[in-house]
Amino acid sequence: MITQKLSDFVVGVDAATIPPETLQMLRLSMLDWAACGIAGRDEPVATITRDMALAEEGAAQAHVFGAPQAIPARAAALVNGAASHALDYDDTHFAHIGHPSVAVLSAALAVGEADNTEGTALQAAALIGIETSIRVGVWLGRDHYQTGFHQTGTAGAFGAAAACARLLGFTPDQTAACLGLVATRASGLKSQFGTMGKPYNAGIAAANGVEAALLVQRGFEPNQDALECAQGFGPTHAGQAVESALDGVGDRWLFDTISHKFHACCHGLHATLEALANMNRPAVADIASIHITTHPRWMTVCNQPDPTTGLGAKFSYRMVTAMALTGHSTAALDSYSDALCAAPELVSLRNKVSVTTDDRLSETQAEVTLTLTNGQSLNTAHDLKAPIALSDRETRLLTKASALIGADKAQALWQEINTSVSARDMGRLIAS
Repeated sequence: MITQKLSDFVVGVDAATIPPETLQMLRLSMLDWAACGIAGRDEPVATITRDMALAEEGAAQAHVFGAPQAIPARAAALVNGAASHALDYDDTHFAHIGHPSVAVLSAALAVGEADNTEGTALQAAALIGIETSIRVGVWLGRDHYQTGFHQTGTAGAFGAAAACARLLGFTPDQTAACLGLVATRASGLKSQFGTMGKPYNAGIAAANGVEAALLVQRGFEPNQDALECAQGFGPTHAGQAVESALDGVGDRWLFDTISHKFHACCHGLHATLEALANMNRPAVADIASIHITTHPRWMTVCNQPDPTTGLGAKFSYRMVTAMALTGHSTAALDSYSDALCAAPELVSLRNKVSVTTDDRLSETQAEVTLTLTNGQSLNTAHDLKAPIALSDRETRLLTKASALIGADKAQALWQEINTSVSARDMGRLIAS
């Protein structure tokens, strides 16, 4: 049964056996998460959730992006999950199409701060929680996602709960109770994409994980099998109960194939943008049409044809393609603006873009054909699964973090993460 197997995994993993490369990838995701959260702290969803949490006051347990005072752990998880996903610039895992770090790291840091956790334990718990999130997402399957559930909010809540259970030293039975309880809280809808509701999904996943763990710590007794039992989360949320989801858990880390974002938009658009970056692009005036071929599942995620807002542009093949071909950096946050969506040159080029699907492509692949006014065709393609060496990934993520929060702060943050900064010190770093 998935709950029991996951509980045994969460409790039983010996941190000393985690491969160094896997831990280094986790540290890179911590850097990426923190940089995205610091850069996103003034976004509307961040300020609204933070203002609400600060107004409620409460026990000074954990810090949030953009405020010096500590607040209750559950509230801090909500605020930090929303803030770090506000820019939609955080990591993704394509095994289940979710953003696992924003929910799990936000929950783990909140509980870790409240419990005064040292850095190596925080990192191990976060990694175990993220792996749990991915495994639950794979178990739920693509029908869950296609039906309209947002895996960042749903699978993410289970990962957040798992990380908290690990930090609090739960037994397998307590961990199973934590996963069973969060099953009745996990939520998140894709209908919120393109609005403040999408990053809020990450925040509620983090807060749900913290809440479930703190209740179980106090003796709360739920149905432990509520993830998989009759009328449980899976059966009632279009879950497919994919049997292979837990293959190799504890020995093989799906987290190793996490995908970091190098464009400030939905990850479904990145293969197209990388393909365009790899070609010798013609002058805009010479382009007659642009055709993009992608996996069918992205059509309900990031195919807004005529966005009018900068946020909507982050979910539009047509818009980001027009941006890239006209020289607007898709990595820069300020490129995604309401004004750019209305710019005549961009609208004209956007209208030349068509998007079709081919289920022979994977979700990480895209093909692009540019037809020129002289009849010539230019073809390019990219697969996001193309390997990136850890050293190259580190360079790209430090460049990204430097652009988001400044080179000095990015380097200082990276140095602290690499020396396994404690939860409390990490909290102070993101708040400053």
